Amino acid sequence: MKRTAYFGMMSAALEEAGIHRPALVIDLERLNANLSILREAMRGGPAIRLVDKSLPALPLLAHAMRILGTRKIMSFHLPVTLAVLAEFPDVHALFGKPMPIAAVTQAFAHADRDQAGALAGRVTWLIDSEVRLGQYASFARSLGTPLRIAFEINIGMQRGGFETPADLASAVRAASSEPLLLCEGVMGYEAHVPAIPALFGGPKAALFQARARFSEFVAVLPPGQRAILNTGGSQTAFSHSDNMVANEVSIGSALVKPTDFDRPGLGALAPAIFIATPVLKVLKTRLPGPRPMSALLQALGLFPRNGCFLYGGKFMARPVYPPGLKRNRIWGDSSNQQLMAFSTSHPVAPDDLVFFRPTQSEAVLQQFGPLQIMENGRITTTWPVLPAG
Repeated sequence: MKRTAYFGMMSAALEEAGIHRPALVIDLERLNANLSILREAMRGGPAIRLVDKSLPALPLLAHAMRILGTRKIMSFHLPVTLAVLAEFPDVHALFGKPMPIAAVTQAFAHADRDQAGALAGRVTWLIDSEVRLGQYASFARSLGTPLRIAFEINIGMQRGGFETPADLASAVRAASSEPLLLCEGVMGYEAHVPAIPALFGGPKAALFQARARFSEFVAVLPPGQRAILNTGGSQTAFSHSDNMVANEVSIGSALVKPTDFDRPGLGALAPAIFIATPVLKVLKTRLPGPRPMSALLQALGLFPRNGCFLYGGKFMARPVYPPGLKRNRIWGDSSNQQLMAFSTSHPVAPDDLVFFRPTQSEAVLQQFGPLQIMENGRITTTWPVLPAG
């Protein structure tokens, strides 16, 4: 009953707002509660750096930064980075992945004076190898402008970066000989931690090992090059509240909690984003071709007897309302009109709204136009999203 009341309220809010197409809704009250939980959990611990790809709307980032009291962003895509830097003149951006030097060169070439100043002065670029270090050093010399850098370190994720503290020490020495490269620290990501099975020690042991490796890498940095000691991610950020080595953790998706973040360590957070879309048609379903084929597959439970076609579909999302709503593998998915089976215990009618939870927030939040912001049972405003490309 509680779930029926909740989605009934959301349906009424969208109806009142005149939304009759696929839309992505943010429950602002749930988002605020999640932000407050994170703020209290990290009080006295590392600073928070918000991930822009996971919260890809400037008003959403502004709202989260205000409540969390941070001006730190982790960025992943140069058009988004430039938009964030322009909107927030006091924000610092750390790249969460190494940018190809050709992309960086092009960004500076097309930048106006203010943009170029922000890219040089308020961005820390990620370096994952000595080859890339040399590329950035050469580019900085061609600009005649200092560039801020941090080193990506492999603390167990096995996705690249410097493999050992000795490798990092070599890169630090090389960077120290380049007067236009300003080394600010390291970034060590450990999203693998929750996925380690008990057979190999489980998440607790994996976290201990990742933190130990992180400390070993930090130890080779000169004291003046430790402004950014970044670790964590949405799945592990809360576990770093007592981290005495890292001085900041990154988090994004967990604050709106798509289904990929239904993890025990994030149990205090509530889902705050939903996809709503209208039902177009309701019918007794059958497959193209001979009718006996449909009857046979239905008798075997492989094809639904009752189905509905939706406005849009093939979402990176899982159906959550009404209960019993599910896709059918035989029919397949459609971005235009998705077939969904439904339960006769929870029937739907044309023009009804059905609801999905996104599996992730990055990219998905940018697929539906402006975000619909729901507060106290009403759509109170919309938030434009950042460019996807």
